[in-house]
Amino acid sequence: MISNPKSQILNPKSAQRVALVIQYLGTHFQGWQRQAKGRTVQEEIEKALSNVLDRPVTLHGAGRTDTGVHAAAQVAHFDATGPIPAGRWSKILNARLPQDILIRASASVPPTWHARFCASWRRYRYTLYTDSLPNLFVRPFSWHYYHAPLDESLIQAALDPLIGRHHLAAFHRSNSGRSHSWVDVQEVECQRQGSFIHIEIQASGFLYGMVRLLVGLLVQVGTKERSPENFTQLWVNEKRDQVKYAAPAKGLCLLRVGYPDSPFPPEAWFDTQPKFLLAEPPVPMPAP
Repeated sequence: MISNPKSQILNPKSAQRVALVIQYLGTHFQGWQRQAKGRTVQEEIEKALSNVLDRPVTLHGAGRTDTGVHAAAQVAHFDATGPIPAGRWSKILNARLPQDILIRASASVPPTWHARFCASWRRYRYTLYTDSLPNLFVRPFSWHYYHAPLDESLIQAALDPLIGRHHLAAFHRSNSGRSHSWVDVQEVECQRQGSFIHIEIQASGFLYGMVRLLVGLLVQVGTKERSPENFTQLWVNEKRDQVKYAAPAKGLCLLRVGYPDSPFPPEAWFDTQPKFLLAEPPVPMPAP
């Protein structure tokens, strides 16, 4: 007599690979990847999946975000058996996940599809808040940099030479497991909108800690402490010893992951981290 049908091995024909678009607030996570100690995004979702499927489940992500880093559209996949349609997994998981994780969409993908290895690119956004006054509502998602004016045109000039395939050992942390420092940078962008500067970088893949180290140095360019040409020479000549400061994790967000044929509609993943658009303060209304 079968006491728990979910615990039985089902017909392989009923197995399916399911892809997820995932948002999370990185503030209280030790990063994406499961670890021996500390709360991680991967582990939280795997626990929810295992609870539904009544067996251990491994979730494979498109990339690994560091402690405190957010994600607007991380992508991951898992293998499921049973009658649940792929499109229903988003609602099922959201009912079981903590408030700082959200599944925006779920979809069926071919059995050979892989969230990491099928991805063509990843795009990150770093947000700087430059107003002299602090703001509680933007604090969790930006670096409040008010010590000196930042010139976004100089930052853009420093970013432009990064486009292409380069050996970026200057931004490669020593404790990374990656065996080389080659990165294919596809797009770079720096825009100011009111009190906010948004820096976006798109590449086929990223070195561990690369964006935060890069932004820490770009701030020196923005304050004119370092010229765009000096910035370029630093990474061209692999001067890792001169890259001393990483920007805070809370300003960084994995914006989206690109695939040749995305299994999701654009509205689920394309631009799901709203930009802060705080402009100059309004003129106070006269007292009645």
